Formats: sequence, structure tokens, C-alpha cells
Amino acid sequence: MIALINYGAGNLTSVRKALASLGARVTTPRTAADLRWAHGVIVPGVGNFAVTAALEPNWRTAILAHVDRQLPLLGICVGMQWLFDGSEEAPEHPGLKLLSGTCRLFPSEEPVSNHGDVRPGENAGVTTTGRLKVPHVGWNSLHLVKRSWLLDGIADGDQVYFTHSFAAPVTADCVGSTPYGVNFAAAVERDNVAGVQFHPEKSSNVGLRILSNFLRRVS
Repeated sequence: MIALINYGAGNLTSVRKALASLGARVTTPRTAADLRWAHGVIVPGVGNFAVTAALEPNWRTAILAHVDRQLPLLGICVGMQWLFDGSEEAPEHPGLKLLSGTCRLFPSEEPVSNHGDVRPGENAGVTTTGRLKVPHVGWNSLHLVKRSWLLDGIADGDQVYFTHSFAAPVTADCVGSTPYGVNFAAAVERDNVAGVQFHPEKSSNVGLRILSNFLRRVS
């Protein structure tokens, strides 16, 4: 049984439909105590990091107990960011602190090299800046960093769907990164704890494969 956490911060319908299409049994627990019956837990999320404040201490304790039982946990978008220490978007609200690092806002500018496109009077290799649209919305490539049960069967460069303004750093727990001005952690994994910054439920067959990998970890 998969417990899909409803804390008022995500489109549970699309996630539930994607899981159902894969044959998963999904429940939305009414209380934190109900998590003791779950074989896997998914924390979705969209919007400002402050929405995670709704995951009160009883929910945090129950989710940490689930992890201590060596059962799989998956965070999606803001749900993935919540696995970290926190986010500069809402520094007064701590993350779950299962993964080290702080989520930060994308820079408003990105480096652009003029090497190979030099006009008279310019020097090759001079770096200028270009505007970077924030939020980062749409399809982008997923680059594999290391072997991962979460990304099993995913090819380097596969496209997934993003919508976010803040991102987690690339750390030792990063298994998939994506470039957008800077490289950021698009998929993370440590033992049975995993997260994706993109929305697998909106990422076509690639997203379904990732959700299927999670379900196999549950079984």
C-alpha cells in the first residue's frame, strides 16, 4: 500500500492516476498514525516551500519512523526539497533533514561565452551574461550522475517536466542532474530515500518508469 500524503500542497489526482495506471494500491492517510500500515510513502508538493509547515511534528515523526523501518520514501518537487535541510525560500521552516544541503533560488542571469563568435574589437573567451527565465518551467534533460535504483532504465538525456524556482544542490546524494543556468539536483537517492525535482506524473513514459521503479522498491 502506497501512502500519498495530502498536506494541501500538490495535485494528488494526477499522481494517484499515474500510480493507479501502474497497478498500485494508493491511500491518502487521514492521520500520521495511519502511516504505520504503508509499505511506501510519497510526499508530493507544489508552490512555496512554506507549504511544508503543514507537515506538523506528528507527520515528521511518522515519516522518519517509516524511513527507520527501511521502507521507501519518495519526495516530488517541493516534497523533494523538503527532504533537505531547508530552503532559502522559507528559511523559518526546516526541512526533514534526511539529506544535507539548502535549496536556493535560480540565478537571474547565466554565463554566456562569446568564444567562437567574436566580433572585431572583442576578445575570445570574454564572458557576458544572459537573462535566465525564472521559474524554470517545461521539459528539460535529465543527466545520469551515477547508478541508481530510482533511475533504472532511464537514458542519459531523457526529458522530464519541471516547474520550480528553487532547486537543491548537487551533492553526493544526487543521482540525476539538470542544467538551467547552473547544474542542480533533479533526482536524489540515499538508500530507500529518493526524490525528484520534476513531476514524474507529467513526464510521460519516463516519469512512469521512475514511479514503477519506486513501486518495485516497495515490493
